[in-house]
Amino acid sequence: MKLSFLGATEEVTGSKFLLTTKKGTKILLDCGMYQGKGLETDGMNRDLGFDPTEIDFLLLSHAHIDHSGLIPYIYKKGFRGKVFCTPATRDLCAIMLADSGRIQEQDATQFNKKKDREGQKPIEPIYTEKDAAECMSQFISIPYKLSFTITSEITIQFICTGHMLGGAAIYITCKEGRKTRTLCYTGDVGRYSKQILPDPEPFPYADYIITESTYGDRLHTTLEEAELRLMMVVKDACAKRRGKLLIPSFAIGRTQEIVYALHRLKRAGNLPDIECFVDSPLALSATNIYRLHDEDFNERIRTFMERTQDPFGFDKLTYVRTIDDSKRLNTYNRPCIVISASGMMEAGRIKHHLANNIEDPKTTILCVGYCAPTTLGAKIMRGDKKVSIFGQLYDVKAHLERIDAFSGHADYNELIQYLSCQKNNKKLKRIFIVHGEGNVRDTYAQHLREAGFKQAYVPKFRENIELL
Repeated sequence: MKLSFLGATEEVTGSKFLLTTKKGTKILLDCGMYQGKGLETDGMNRDLGFDPTEIDFLLLSHAHIDHSGLIPYIYKKGFRGKVFCTPATRDLCAIMLADSGRIQEQDATQFNKKKDREGQKPIEPIYTEKDAAECMSQFISIPYKLSFTITSEITIQFICTGHMLGGAAIYITCKEGRKTRTLCYTGDVGRYSKQILPDPEPFPYADYIITESTYGDRLHTTLEEAELRLMMVVKDACAKRRGKLLIPSFAIGRTQEIVYALHRLKRAGNLPDIECFVDSPLALSATNIYRLHDEDFNERIRTFMERTQDPFGFDKLTYVRTIDDSKRLNTYNRPCIVISASGMMEAGRIKHHLANNIEDPKTTILCVGYCAPTTLGAKIMRGDKKVSIFGQLYDVKAHLERIDAFSGHADYNELIQYLSCQKNNKKLKRIFIVHGEGNVRDTYAQHLREAGFKQAYVPKFRENIELL
């Protein structure tokens, strides 16, 4: 069996790993989109490194676009294999991929205006909303922990990672002749003791492991400390500064965590009497899917739901649906909280809120997750004095705050804790470190070696390795 590293090997986005068996069966692990590099990502996303028509199966760890976002593209290019994932992942992909298709179309329209002025040929969007809708016919939902045979030689199992609703490690058993090999692709690994999702679950002994390293060089504070910090930021931004608190947040996962945290703070009497707006149609749709999949929740939120039916709704919270209502927030001059996508501040309605408020010293921008180095969010949070938004330069006068502990990604201690289920695994041959910036992957690999995992290895982009 051969393993090819086709994405997320020298950076955080674009997860794609290809397994090829001796019989020629081709299994793609995730098919993620590169994000956060402007026009450069267009070429990177179109250059797949494989022929979509040759892929027999796609095993999807979770619905985030950097793991699922190119499924409509390979469908457009002829992929007709089955996509296996958990039920919640399938439901989330139905809305996320459609949203991504709309963004591709809008970006192409904007880019082609410039092309037309320069007398150049227009480009086509990498895929459309229609492509996204059509590719969903290939999805098959498999519950957690069910051992499922996809060919005479391959059996798969999804195991909860607690990263996002439906997020799973993919455990693969491959029988080739007299040899049986096992591989676990962890996808993204969540934090322990979260408020909504369960802890990452251990997986059986594996010969090979592919695992992430997004926060492989740092440690998070506790979630209890993060909630206390959130309360202090809200009070400072809205009660003391009397301004808007903008929280750029990923529509799925992070937004629900923040809303639930605010709900608990409000019930405890620890929030100022202000309005809170969630300005993201995708977040609203995703929240409804969360409500449909409470079987994936942990006991903490179940206990909370015994006292209040809806953990994602409370007095003073408004989900903003229309563009007109979103625009009205620009003239809302009272202290308030605005939660809006995207988390890296690269797209979505948050960019309009930033453009309208970033030059106001009363505004606070709270970053609650990872921003890739080239994104608008990273530029703002590292202290750039001027940033470009929609092609116009703005002075950054807003107050800046950051809380990393709400991240859906485990820190390096939590990642090592997750892999501790393999501590006495004598058959473990290699742990492949992916999904992290170059220096971060190297640092995490060293942490793993110091923890006793001498098998840690950092693969290169498009490296091919025989799994013996």
